[in-house]
Amino acid sequence: MTTNNKIELMAPAGNFESLQAGLDNGADSVYFGVEQLNMRARATVNFTMDDLPEIARRCEAKNVRSYLTLNTIIYDHDLSVVKTLLAKAKEANITAVIASDQAVIAMARGIGMEVHISTQLNVTNIETIRFYSLFADTMVLSRELSLRQVKSITAQIEKEQIKGPNGNLVEIEIFGHGALCMAVSGKCYLSLHSNNSSANRGACKQNCRKKYTVIDQETGFEIEVDNEYLMSPKDLCTLDFLDQVIDSGIQVLKIEGRGRAPEYVATVIKTYREAIDSYYEGTFSKEKVTVWMEALNTVYNRGFWAGYYLGQELGEWSDVSGSVATQKKVYVGKGTHFFPKAAIGQFKIEAYDIKVGDKILVTGPSTGAQEMIIEEMYVNDVTAEKATKGDDCTFKLPFRIRMSDKLYKIVEA
Repeated sequence: MTTNNKIELMAPAGNFESLQAGLDNGADSVYFGVEQLNMRARATVNFTMDDLPEIARRCEAKNVRSYLTLNTIIYDHDLSVVKTLLAKAKEANITAVIASDQAVIAMARGIGMEVHISTQLNVTNIETIRFYSLFADTMVLSRELSLRQVKSITAQIEKEQIKGPNGNLVEIEIFGHGALCMAVSGKCYLSLHSNNSSANRGACKQNCRKKYTVIDQETGFEIEVDNEYLMSPKDLCTLDFLDQVIDSGIQVLKIEGRGRAPEYVATVIKTYREAIDSYYEGTFSKEKVTVWMEALNTVYNRGFWAGYYLGQELGEWSDVSGSVATQKKVYVGKGTHFFPKAAIGQFKIEAYDIKVGDKILVTGPSTGAQEMIIEEMYVNDVTAEKATKGDDCTFKLPFRIRMSDKLYKIVEA
């Protein structure tokens, strides 16, 4: 939990680029997976055990909490790996583990590591909170609850003084933004049945995001489901009613997206950071929400809805197979040198042209995701308006770049 009594903003990290993007844009905590034992085992690059000290180092430098997601179904042959991973996480000073399997919970508690209960356990009532408070300090409530139900749970925790192993009141976390699954709190078997690839082992093939034809087996009559992907919900967005979310008494707001790009993490975390701070400053307004929503629309999304929080019936289905973001990135080239005294970056243009006035994005494991507009540039050591494939170009940067950082141009989608 943040020390200033604001709710904690939790950022996703699928790689070092996204980790740095979250840290640079105001996250209070970061969650990540290591290798195969997490719910995004195939959706992203994932970290290795050897990365744990560097993850912890970067987070500690920014006073940000670090959470290892170890929330898949665990089989007997996984137990030795789990034991090793938890020991290395503890040694690296990772803050906590997010778990759903009782074996992981027990192992983590056995070595004195803080435990957070994953949404996969479907915590929906105060008695379940009371039970897991014997083992865990933070619990992610089921995604299917309304804000009224959430508020009832947080009020009862306060009233009954239900505390976790650390001696503090149990903290409640909910999902705030990002992809939603049609299944109850993410527990789906479609991928297992169709591809022998279990979503509950982090290997979802996203069957629900596809378009289907319905066939009457008696007559053979076919109906193509038009305009809607009937198993693919729109992305969750709580920004336009964030005041109600905070008033529900939660302590942690989780941003989904460990499989998404670093610029997604940067934009969403920056936007929610501004909105959360604005709420506590008393300046949260409809006018600001309009601007923030425009920012969120620029990065990957399937359209937005409020999930179950405001009590709507299910039916906010996506009408496209992919993103409806208003912007996209186009690869331009890579970084070749940085001149620190002059704060100038040099890039080799390998694909798309760029020119003065373009909005660019630079990503890298240490750089994160940085955006800016080119105000002037030099091409092959001569001042120029445009750089094309094969050119070496330089321009001033308000941040440091590294060798092989990727340079993109941001264009309208």
